[in-house]
Amino acid sequence: MLAHVNPDGDAIGSSVALSQFLQKLGHQVEVMVPNDFPGFLAWLPGASSIHIYDKEADLCDRILESSDTLFILDFNQFSRAGNIKKKLEQLQTPKILIDHHRDTDLSLFVGALSETEVSSTAELVAETILHYGGQYLDESIATNLLVGIVTDTGSFAHSIFRADTFSICAKLIEKVPSYTKIHQMVYDTFSENRLRLLGYAINNKMEILDEYSTAIISLDKEELARFDYQVGDTEGVVNYPLSMNKTRMSVLVTERQGMVRFSFRSKGDFSVHEVAQKYFNGGGHTNAAGGTLYCSMEAALDLLHRVLPEFKELLNKE
Repeated sequence: MLAHVNPDGDAIGSSVALSQFLQKLGHQVEVMVPNDFPGFLAWLPGASSIHIYDKEADLCDRILESSDTLFILDFNQFSRAGNIKKKLEQLQTPKILIDHHRDTDLSLFVGALSETEVSSTAELVAETILHYGGQYLDESIATNLLVGIVTDTGSFAHSIFRADTFSICAKLIEKVPSYTKIHQMVYDTFSENRLRLLGYAINNKMEILDEYSTAIISLDKEELARFDYQVGDTEGVVNYPLSMNKTRMSVLVTERQGMVRFSFRSKGDFSVHEVAQKYFNGGGHTNAAGGTLYCSMEAALDLLHRVLPEFKELLNKE
């Protein structure tokens, strides 16, 4: 079971939930991610058993080489596998995809459940479990799936394409003692440094470009270090500028480990997927996408400013 680089709540929740379901069916399953995941997901039941390639590459290689089947969850391009990309390309192991992102190359997989009009990979996994083995749904599986759906929809603020999302969540909530507690564990466990970083980002580093209905927040590696940055500390920062009625697109730009990461969010029908795919080696969904450049922060921001005029008309469309 493999999820994407910089794993988020959907990647972790869907992978762990599916692994627990398959284990109930008698299969031996290991979950792997390319690098570490945010600390606010560490409490999830089963998360402690996840293998992190950055920390145990030799063991992970042995697991990959000895596997009969490899499930790819929450990403559809091998480039999103980070430092496992080359290994993934070389493996002859049959690969099965479960994902909700656009532009899937189905030739890479022996089987695929790929639905772009679904909120999250966790929703796809939940639907599969409920259809084929609802009797195996328990508190642990339901908790992981709820976290995957909640985080990928921004607490049901976006990426909801169908009423079935809420119907599925209702069945999952029946299996957990307290949905409120789950929500608190994800969203109310900030460290002081993380909260101060958020305040600094908005107060000192938010650039408003009224001409393009766009807000940009940039944080270089020195600024992140100043606030003792931990994996996941910038999660959700990109969403705050969208609370302004004049902002149509928000971009968070962060520098880390020789690369610059872009997180794009938008409102309405403006597609940040198109922006990320065309210029920033990324992609995602209409209203949420990401990308990566291997360059300086200065060069990355310069490119971002240079491409905005191309999308001016769409960004200002009523």
